[in-house]
Amino acid sequence: MLPLSRRLTSANFKASHLLSSKTSFSSSSHVLSRPTVEFIGLCSSGHLREAFERFKLEIWSDPNLFSHLIQACIPKNSLPLARQLHSLIVIAGCSADKFIANHLMNLYCEYGELDQAEALFGRMPRRNVMSCNILLKGYLKADNLEGARKVFEEMPDRNVPSWNAMITGYVQSKRNGEALSFFSEMHKEGFLPDVFTVSSVLGGCAGLRALYAGRQAHSYAVKSAFEPNMVVASSLAHMYMKCGSLGEGEAVIRSMPVKHVVAWNTLIAGKALNGSPEGVMDQYNLMKIAGQVPDKITFVSVLSACSDLATLGQGQQVHAEAMKRGATSAAGVASSLVSMYSRCGCLEESMKAFSECKEKDVVLWSSILAAHGFHGKGEKVIELFEEMQEKGIEVNEITFLSLLYACSHCGLKDKGVEFFTMMVERYELKPRLEHYTCMVDLLGRSGSLHEAEETIRSMPAKPDAVIWKTLLFASMVHKNTEMAKRAAEEVLRVDPQDSASYVLLSNIHASAKRWKDVSEVRKSMRDQNVKKEPGISWVEIKNRVYQFIMLDKSHPHYAEINIYLKELIAEMKLRGYIPDMGSVLHDMDDEEKEHNLVHHSEKLAIAFALMNTPAGSPIRVMKNLRVCRDCHVAIKYISEIKARQIIVRDSSRFHHFKNGSCSCGDYW
Repeated sequence: MLPLSRRLTSANFKASHLLSSKTSFSSSSHVLSRPTVEFIGLCSSGHLREAFERFKLEIWSDPNLFSHLIQACIPKNSLPLARQLHSLIVIAGCSADKFIANHLMNLYCEYGELDQAEALFGRMPRRNVMSCNILLKGYLKADNLEGARKVFEEMPDRNVPSWNAMITGYVQSKRNGEALSFFSEMHKEGFLPDVFTVSSVLGGCAGLRALYAGRQAHSYAVKSAFEPNMVVASSLAHMYMKCGSLGEGEAVIRSMPVKHVVAWNTLIAGKALNGSPEGVMDQYNLMKIAGQVPDKITFVSVLSACSDLATLGQGQQVHAEAMKRGATSAAGVASSLVSMYSRCGCLEESMKAFSECKEKDVVLWSSILAAHGFHGKGEKVIELFEEMQEKGIEVNEITFLSLLYACSHCGLKDKGVEFFTMMVERYELKPRLEHYTCMVDLLGRSGSLHEAEETIRSMPAKPDAVIWKTLLFASMVHKNTEMAKRAAEEVLRVDPQDSASYVLLSNIHASAKRWKDVSEVRKSMRDQNVKKEPGISWVEIKNRVYQFIMLDKSHPHYAEINIYLKELIAEMKLRGYIPDMGSVLHDMDDEEKEHNLVHHSEKLAIAFALMNTPAGSPIRVMKNLRVCRDCHVAIKYISEIKARQIIVRDSSRFHHFKNGSCSCGDYW
């Protein structure tokens, strides 16, 4: 079959006498003929070829109808088709028409063909503000802010959409301060903002966490009667929540006469952003009760909440709902599923969610790398990364963060250093503070403490409390007291309220039996009003979460758990278990120390799960702090005695206990 341009050109030369009747586009309200209406309908539904074949004469008698063909061409995303259509417009003598040229320029901008759009713009004998706005938006779509600014500054006339384009473009590129400067300049030049302006400005305030400026924008929205607009209201709620003012954000959404899915998503995302995963689940359930249908954005937030809560049952229910809605094919939802199953201890399900997604992007690949790294599968992470490279997936900073994390938790020091070098030299990616933290962890865990400290002191980024705390922990593991004290001082200098650093410093002194120094550290905590974070463990049984705290006698099942644990510890001792008294860093006798060890939160949780789940079924325990040495040894014994797989997630990683051994190889 001949190309569209050749088939149509030969037919339409016969109607070339009609070209003389071509008129310029006008906004007159003449009644459209039935063929023209049918032609526009075919274009709107995407039947571009059929529209042209059936209505050749109408198009050549009114070449302005080419605009409908151009619009129909955009969703096709076919550059050859666009060029053929452009050729026909040139043959028809319409390329100089301002209206048609604008449509053509918009077509090329949508396709990212800026060179073609610029050429059209340059050849236009007459331009209007719309011509400039189209090219302006083309530059912004291509994230070419400098090109957009040049067009904007050279515009002889501007309108509100011109300013909106610049403000929105800069907000989307996270240059929020400059976006607000454009808004200020727009106001000075006497332009009245519309709902799109206000929504973009609120986005800029959210990006800057500028609550005061956001409230000013809110006042303007109220005065201008924009607040009832769904887009403005959703932007307002998002701004308040991003700025940490959850109550004000909720108040905006409650005031909406009708809450659409965008409003629900804003509220759900706000709960997640402000560290309330329980609130996310509550709002998700209320959303469904209200009859709203969740979309892909909803599922991403809700699955992330299930990850934070490590509630597998809820996560599986949300997964089923996402499948029902056809949302699991989206890479963003698949990434959230990978993360949720991984953080709930189900690595096989993570891999299944990854494999079933057809359109795998760099985010999804990075998620599956992180999932395996979190479970201590370093070799598998490297294998997946090599597969990712073979498939030509473009890597980014998050990809390397996942790689470095995996290497640090699996003792792959040399491989980790190799990846860091590859990131900087081969891919020319600039390391962030998180990458340096992973490198300090990698070096510190492997015993290269001085190299780790030198990395902190020589890196271009300013050290934060987390990176010093990473060195502090490594120093404690390798019993380098002097370095640990230096690191602790640095942490407390940056963050005097960091309870973990006080505890680690106290533990260092306790390990050396320097009880006076321990007392001084605890006195400092009291003076600074710093509270130690309690160790908490939880298990999910039959879709209900049970939480345990060390020595918490108020727990309704404490008495029966205590009896069960005594019997279990006695059986463990017969197998060779010896309580690690060194894990109790308090000045007390051995009997008290053993009593404390027996009642660590993870032991309470495991005992309860053993009592309330079928024999042979896996047990999944989540913990907010790092598992101690004694519990790590004890759980290995329990897994062998009870013939159970016990999966423990602590603040650092997953431990898979089975048949008396742990997946971490005692390296954690």
